[in-house]
Amino acid sequence: MENVQTIEFDISGQICPSTLLVALREINRNIEGINAGRVQLAFKTDNRDCTSTIPEAASNMGLRVDVQKDDSRYTILVSKA
Repeated sequence: MENVQTIEFDISGQICPSTLLVALREINRNIEGINAGRVQLAFKTDNRDCTSTIPEAASNMGLRVDVQKDDSRYTILVSKA
């Protein structure tokens, strides 16, 4: 099984729509690797709004999204569906 590279982005302290724009830029920048199953993106945030806006946009692009909560922070994982 091929190793999946996780690329992390800390978008803590930012609010929408800035967070969504950063996420979309990075998804588009890495879409080839994501679709090939080589890359997944992890967006770390303290903004709860991101847990709906980023997953909705990524899902609309046909990608898998998992949201994990750890204390007051969230990790939004975007990977191949």
